[in-house]
Amino acid sequence: MTGTPCIICVAITGSLPTKENNPAVPITVAEQIESTQEAFEAGASIAHCHVRDDEGRPSSDPDRFAALKQGLEKHCPGLIVQLSTGGRSGAGQARGGMLPLSPDMASLSVGSNNFPTRVYENPPDLVNWLAAEMIRHDVKPEIEAFDLSHILQAAAMYKDGRIKDRPYVQFVMGVKNAMPADREVFDYYIHTVKRLFGDDTPWCAAGIGPNQLLLNEWAIGAGGHARTGLEDNVRLHRDTLAPSNAALVKRTADICARHDRPVASWQQARQILGLRMPAL
Repeated sequence: MTGTPCIICVAITGSLPTKENNPAVPITVAEQIESTQEAFEAGASIAHCHVRDDEGRPSSDPDRFAALKQGLEKHCPGLIVQLSTGGRSGAGQARGGMLPLSPDMASLSVGSNNFPTRVYENPPDLVNWLAAEMIRHDVKPEIEAFDLSHILQAAAMYKDGRIKDRPYVQFVMGVKNAMPADREVFDYYIHTVKRLFGDDTPWCAAGIGPNQLLLNEWAIGAGGHARTGLEDNVRLHRDTLAPSNAALVKRTADICARHDRPVASWQQARQILGLRMPAL
């Protein structure tokens, strides 16, 4: 584990945070590009991306995703662009309307679970359609595992060909009414991923709110990869708002240093995840 490069994913915007929560939350496409460029320069090699409409509400508009993707590729050459197919931004197949843009990656939730005030619905027919679209457009899925059953379902989909390549699984912990940040469960998630996909399988973890720092510590210390960013957490410390996505990336990079793990370059991240190298 020591010496193994750590991929840092920055979740720049999400669907929920507003400038009232933190003025640094980037809402417009231009703001997102600028914020991501700073985070990229601070060490992030993946950007997990949502888009908003003119009122700042979550959107799945493919044209907005296209503008964001184009801007990121111009200003952050080599960055892995991961677009969200999450359920807060749209309903049904509209959630995958951006997949024909062929981003490097896209999020894929393979099962349903409770969120703070609603059910996050991922019915099997929609999951299968999204997975098929990712194969069709050469998009690597990142499995958003809110529950152990989601890891097992990803394994079943990989076995029968609905997921083409060995899955990259991200453990999501700390969402109210879903899986809390529990160390024994976290360790069992790692055991399950290695048992199902092999000891050398890369994996990631994301913690929501104050759990972000905790999950960064756990994941980096255990040899995994880390997600940070204003989508999941708007604070740098308990009483201090994060001044930028870059500040949260820098905090994560400092944890990497404490664990003697170099921050992965975008080239290393692409190699670890088996992604194509762009023609720059």
